[in-house]
Amino acid sequence: MTLRLPADQADALELVAEVDGVSVSEAIRDAIESHIESRRADNGFQERLAVSISRYQRILKRLAE
Repeated sequence: MTLRLPADQADALELVAEVDGVSVSEAIRDAIESHIESRRADNGFQERLAVSISRYQRILKRLAE
């Protein structure tokens, strides 16, 4: 996976990773994990997810017929 960041964001990320004593890759993985966990705890997101799952289930059932 390739991630392109604006220079100022990349510089800030490098500094945060350095201060935290981790690699930039690890800092990114930690940020992604935190984001995913916050979405799992967000009721609005969970409601939208349920609608999406339902829609995809209907589509998959039609494809299987």
